[in-house]
Amino acid sequence: MARFAAALRQAASWAAQNADGAIALLLAIVVGVLGVLPNEIVPDEMLNAATLVILALVATALLRDRARQAPVEETITSGALAELPVRLARLEEIETLVGSTRKALDSLQLVRVLGSKQEIAQSHAEARKDTHRWSFKGGTGTYLRAVTLPLCVAAARRDKRHLTVRVEVIDPSNLEVCETYAHYRRSLSDAPDGTGETWTTDRARKESYATILAAFWHRQRYGLLDIAVGLSSTMTTFRWDVSATRLIMTVEDPNRAMTALAGTFYYENCDTELRLSFEQARRVPLEMYKKVPLSDEPTIEEVQELFDRVGVPLPKSYNGHDVVDIARKALRAVDPYAEPAT
Repeated sequence: MARFAAALRQAASWAAQNADGAIALLLAIVVGVLGVLPNEIVPDEMLNAATLVILALVATALLRDRARQAPVEETITSGALAELPVRLARLEEIETLVGSTRKALDSLQLVRVLGSKQEIAQSHAEARKDTHRWSFKGGTGTYLRAVTLPLCVAAARRDKRHLTVRVEVIDPSNLEVCETYAHYRRSLSDAPDGTGETWTTDRARKESYATILAAFWHRQRYGLLDIAVGLSSTMTTFRWDVSATRLIMTVEDPNRAMTALAGTFYYENCDTELRLSFEQARRVPLEMYKKVPLSDEPTIEEVQELFDRVGVPLPKSYNGHDVVDIARKALRAVDPYAEPAT
C-alpha cells in the first residue's frame, strides 16, 4: 500500500510539472476508447475535434520543452565552450610552470648521484651536447680518448665552431706516480677492466703517453681545436669531466658517479679547482703541433720524434711494439665502461 501511495505521489508530481503532456495523454486514452464505440454514440466530428485538441496540447508541450532547453544550450555554447580556449591556455601555462619548477629544482640540487653505466653514459652525452669547452682531470684519460675527445671534436667540426679542451693526467715520465696509480687500481680489482687489460706500471705510462699523442693528433686535424695537456706528479682517485653545462665526477666503480649542473655551488668550485690544478701541472708544449706532423696512422718514427721534441721522451727500453701499442691506445682506445673482454 505504501509503495502504491508513493507511486501515486510520483505520478501526481510528474503530472503537475507536465500538465499539458498529462492532459494530452489522458485525452488520447479517452479518444482511443471512444473511437471503438459506434458512430451513433460518439460522432466522428467529436473524435476529430478531440484529436485536434490533443495535437494542440502536444505542440504546446514541445514548445515549452524547447523553451526550457534554449537557456541550457546557450549556457553550454556561450559558457563552457567559450571558456575552453582560456582553460586550454591556462593548462599550457601550468605545464610550463611545472617544467620551469623542475628545472629550478634541478639547478638548486647540489649533487645528483648516478647509479648505473647507462645513467653515467647519458650524463656524459648531455654534457657533450653543444658544449664549447671541456676540462678533464684524472688518471690517464682512457675514456677521454675513447669517447669524449673524438665525439666533441666531431660535433665541433660539424657545426664549424671553436672547442677548448684542457686535460690533466699523471706524468708518464714520473715512474713513482705511475707505480702508485697502477698499485691503486690493482688494489681495487686485479681482474681486467672494460678494456680487457689489467693495470701495471707500464700500462699506466702508456695510457698517459697515448693521451698526449691523441691531443697532438686531433689538434693537427681540426684548426678550431684549442687543446692543452698538463702532467701531474700526483694522482687522484677521482676523475672530473667539466663541460659548459655540467660536471661529472666518476670513480673506479663503473656504476657510481656524481653530477652537478652549471651554476651550482659544487660545479663552480670544482671548475675553479681544476683550473688551479692545471696551472700547477707541467705543461706539454702543444703549440709545437705544426713541427711534428703525424700521419693518419702515425709511424713509429713519427711518434718517437714527437715525444722527443716536446720534452717527454719515451723510455729507452721501449721498442717498436711498445710505440705501436701507444699509438693504438691514442687513436683506437677501448671504452673502459664497456663490459670486460672475455
